[in-house]
Amino acid sequence: MQVLELGCVPYAEALDLQIRLGEQRRAGEIPDTLLLLEHPPTITLGRNADRAHVVASAESLDRLGIAVVETDRGGDVTYHGPGQLVGYPILDLARPPHKPDLHRYFRLLEECLIAAIGEFGIAGRRFEGYTGVWVEGEGGAPEKIAAMGIRVSRWITRHGFALNVCPDLEHFRTIVPCGIRDYGVTSMERALGRPVSVEHAVTSVVAAFESAFESRVGGD
Repeated sequence: MQVLELGCVPYAEALDLQIRLGEQRRAGEIPDTLLLLEHPPTITLGRNADRAHVVASAESLDRLGIAVVETDRGGDVTYHGPGQLVGYPILDLARPPHKPDLHRYFRLLEECLIAAIGEFGIAGRRFEGYTGVWVEGEGGAPEKIAAMGIRVSRWITRHGFALNVCPDLEHFRTIVPCGIRDYGVTSMERALGRPVSVEHAVTSVVAAFESAFESRVGGD
């Protein structure tokens, strides 16, 4: 598996790259690839998105410098921005060590992120009925710390996960995150009560990804 750390990349540019790499992976021209990056402030609308879940006005979004884009992943409305570690795995689930099983793929992504934040002492967990990774917030209420949304075509994966390391959580107030009104959003920084860098989180995520997906950085 190769890991490409790309820094801050505009959403449309990253989507084009995923499509191109997905075609190369299908042809066997590249190994499994994990893209790790951040995006400028961006609201994305999945294929099943309800536009009413963008609650901020166009004027407010313009003032905050938040773009709105449509995308081809599953799911509803999400926010991406600096301080959020975004991972886009380009995997061929039809080839070992993977299996052509979407449910298993989702569970392994969750397992990876739970392990990664566990290295920081954060107790992440699954929350029945919802995707992503959750932690216990104030008063014991679940809060989402990592969102997930994927697209799989002929067993080649695109899109993936977004781990809130140290983003501006106020920006999440511009949307109903993933269409979920009953539970909030948090970050590693807020959960720990101290600064955490995206660069520090990358190391844990890569190690956890290798373990969960039985892959080795630098190998096919």
